[in-house]
Amino acid sequence: MESELKYIDVFAGCGGLSLGLHLAGWKGLFAVERNGDAFKTLKANLIDERKHFDWPAWLPVKNWDIKELLAQKSEELGRLNGEVDLVVGGPPCQGFSTAGRRCESDERNNLVHSYLKFVELVKPRAIMFENVRGFTMKFKANADAGIAYSKLVITELVNLGYKDALGQVINMADYGVPQSRHRFIVIATLENLAPAVLSALDRQKASVLTARGIPLKNGARAALSDLEHRHGTTPSPDTNGFNAGMAGRATTGLQKQLRIGGKRTPDSHRFVNHTSEVKAVFTRLLASAPRNRCILGEDRKQFDLKKRSITVLAPDEPAPTVTTIPDDFVHYSEPRVMTVRECARLQTFPDWFKFKGPYTTGGKQRVLQAPRYTQVGNAVPPLFAEIAGLAIKEALNA
Repeated sequence: MESELKYIDVFAGCGGLSLGLHLAGWKGLFAVERNGDAFKTLKANLIDERKHFDWPAWLPVKNWDIKELLAQKSEELGRLNGEVDLVVGGPPCQGFSTAGRRCESDERNNLVHSYLKFVELVKPRAIMFENVRGFTMKFKANADAGIAYSKLVITELVNLGYKDALGQVINMADYGVPQSRHRFIVIATLENLAPAVLSALDRQKASVLTARGIPLKNGARAALSDLEHRHGTTPSPDTNGFNAGMAGRATTGLQKQLRIGGKRTPDSHRFVNHTSEVKAVFTRLLASAPRNRCILGEDRKQFDLKKRSITVLAPDEPAPTVTTIPDDFVHYSEPRVMTVRECARLQTFPDWFKFKGPYTTGGKQRVLQAPRYTQVGNAVPPLFAEIAGLAIKEALNA
């Protein structure tokens, strides 16, 4: 009989990685997430509803800043040395992202060192580190003398005893996720099992997707057609003055899996109230704009676009990387932007998973808050996390 494997999720966000590991049969010890709204979502789904974590008595169940956790609970963390099978997660990616304002001076980049300190104290059997592809690139100001943060992380893990630390860039679209999402993944173990984990990823991918009737590649429509506006609306259950969409019949393998446990009116499927002028712009985009390509610069003029950039989804291809901004995407067949639930579908969150906090925010508060769109955009796709969790489990139990 396999022993129950335990993990800790660091920089957990709303719980995408933890959800995937839960579905893969892991047991959470605790999760570290600074933002209050993101932690409310994680708590509602995985602590209160699913009872997924064996939360230690010495750690209050709340949102924690990792630097405060290290300062206040280093002795308790040290006592976990040798007791934890896996630490997962990656520091906030905004400073590294090539999709946003890549910034060498972003203070969040320094959280890499907090992550490594956490690993040093807990010393788990295995590590899975996840971040954006930009994590592998040197910053321009430091291109000659410096090294990419990816090499720094791998070097430091080797120094901590993880001699087999291996990193590679993968595309989540190769794991059934209906979204082209390139991420840098590091697998490291104390037992030289990283090659076995990476080898097992392909085996687990094939077995998981085949068993559930999910194709290896999925387009946006395969994830979303049952959520289209044409299936009907009802007053939004959590926001006055808005309508929420109702789900139609699931017609694809991916939809059938993500609908399990969900409701006729899915959580957070609230439509934006567009003006007639905005709808007219979106109608023009749907008629003749290129699909899955960001419309920038001079190209915006022919569609009378005021926004800096926008992308119209292609129905039968994986969507571009889901971002934290609600109006980055135009729906593939309807003149509107995406709902939170539709973005969550592209991230492979099941419909039973509920999001907490405001839908959006703006201005200076964007840096401080994590509304629902932001929580979804920052998450690790649970389907990939589940496949990765099965691969790591296979290697550790061999």
